[in-house]
This record gives sequence, structure tokens and C-alpha cells, in this order.
Amino acid sequence: MNKTAIITGASKGIGKSIAENFAFRGYNVIINYNSSAKEAFELEKLLKSQGLSAFAFKADVSVRAEVDAMVDFCMEKFNAIDVLVNNAGISVSNLFTDITETEWDSVFGTNLKGVFNCTQSVLRYMLPNKKGKIINISSMWGLVGGSCEVHYSAAKAGVIGFTKALAKELGPSNIQVNCIAPGVIQTDMLSDYTDEELEVLRYDTPLMRLGKPHNIAASALFLASDDADFITGHVLSVNGGYVV
Repeated sequence: MNKTAIITGASKGIGKSIAENFAFRGYNVIINYNSSAKEAFELEKLLKSQGLSAFAFKADVSVRAEVDAMVDFCMEKFNAIDVLVNNAGISVSNLFTDITETEWDSVFGTNLKGVFNCTQSVLRYMLPNKKGKIINISSMWGLVGGSCEVHYSAAKAGVIGFTKALAKELGPSNIQVNCIAPGVIQTDMLSDYTDEELEVLRYDTPLMRLGKPHNIAASALFLASDDADFITGHVLSVNGGYVV
């Protein structure tokens, strides 16, 4: 019987790569999106055309009612939720003194409250079954902080603390909670960077190259596998040595 995974923010970038990886490994996949409907349904169509099991579902992860509707839809379709990947996130660069309260709330709403909403919602089904995998996507800036990204760094640091604390709480229920902290990954989030800035980032990465979404997707697939059953509360840094 195929396992089932909900991937948040799965229409583009890292989330899309994770959804593809899971689908090609035989998972039923819920492709969560909020504003990128076109991309989400194109991905659903692509995966289904190859005989894979995937459904796009709109939900703003910062809104609990929408998250609950998505989780209930998943249960209606597949009668199981084996894996949750909390990937949905937004990044805004700004001087700390220029951050507005609205911008702060928006970053925290998606990047941290979204993790809370989705995790608490799936636990309604994981806890009675005494099994499940929760994989949270943080950032290397959650480990060391990034200048001009205080709100993003703080929210991603919160994801790491959330992961470690919840792993301890859910351990007795045989639910593993882990975290991936990506480095500089080639996605739309880099679209505002100049070629010169990207070259500096490459130079500062010991492996002398930027990461690709499939690097994160492969890590998520491992943490979701049976081979990772004895790993919980771990932060896996996938950053090419940028932060060691």
C-alpha cells in the first residue's frame, strides 16, 4: 500500500522537487499551494500523466481552517497521512529598522505559524496510529542569522526549536520530527540577486557551487524513509559547507 505525504508550498522550487521525488517513489502526494495555482495544477497534471498519484490543494498555511480542510481532504482521498513536509515559506530582505509589523506578521505567519497549524492538524490522525514523519524546512539563517533578514532568520530559528521540542514530545508515540536547514539553493528566492552577488555566494560556499532543489528533496526523502526511523530531533544542514 502506497504511503501518503502532504508537501506544503509544493508548486515551485524546493517544494516542487520534494513533491516530484515523493511521487516518483510511489507516494500519494498532496501538492499544497496558496497563490501559485497554475504551477500547482501543471505539476499535478505532469505527475498524473506518468501514472503517479497527486492532487493539488489550495490552502494558506497561516489559516488553520484552510489547513484542516486540506488535511481532511487527504484523509478522504487516501485514508492516511504518513509524512508531512512543512516547506511553505516566504523570504523578505529588509533592514530591521524598516520592517513593518505587517511584514513581520506575514513572515512569521507562513514560516512558523504555518508549521504549527499543519503539524497540529495532521497529528489528529498520526497520534492515534502511533506513527508518522514530520519534516520541517528551516534555513541555515535559522542556525546563524542573516543580516537584513532578521524576521526570516527568527522564524526559521523558531522552526528549529519547534522541531527539537516536538521530537521529544512525540517520541513515545513513534513519530519522528526532523528538520532540514538548506543553504543557498537555486530557486525563485534568488531572483533579486545580481550575478555578482550570486558569485560571492558561490565563492563563500566551500563546495564552490550553489545547491539545487533536488539536494533538499533527496534529504527529505531519506528522513521520510524507514532507514531514518531512529533519527528524530535532528537538524540536517544541506548547505555545501557554508555553515559548519
